Amino acid sequence: MSLDKTDEKILKILMKDARVSARQIALKLGISTVTAISRLKKLENEKIISGYTSLIDHEKIGYDITAIIEIIAKKNVIDIENKLAKIDNVCCVYDITGNTDTIIVAKFKEREELSNFVKSLSSMANVENTITHVVLNTAKEDFRLT
Repeated sequence: MSLDKTDEKILKILMKDARVSARQIALKLGISTVTAISRLKKLENEKIISGYTSLIDHEKIGYDITAIIEIIAKKNVIDIENKLAKIDNVCCVYDITGNTDTIIVAKFKEREELSNFVKSLSSMANVENTITHVVLNTAKEDFRLT
């Protein structure tokens, strides 16, 4: 599906505020509410919009530790990535190029929780090695393209 300018504008509005109503989108773009609803449904059906969420400051709810973990696999990288994607603490799973097969970003409340997580990764079938980086400061963490 190719996006036109109106679709792109709708997505930008939603990235700024996922709570905005179809009526508010219509008013901002000078289109009818029915048109806005129709376009939203189309974007949802095409899985361009896969859900609506809130941006949470993880540190304010106790997730003070962000880890970026490199994973080197023996084989079955996709199977490993699919398992990792189902773990609650894991925010991102990336299949990448280079010497590392996969990078994940995960958040933890306590150092012991991170330690146990890394140990469980190392014991997963087909995981050869992990390299863990702990984030000291976050300059920016925002996946919205605005």
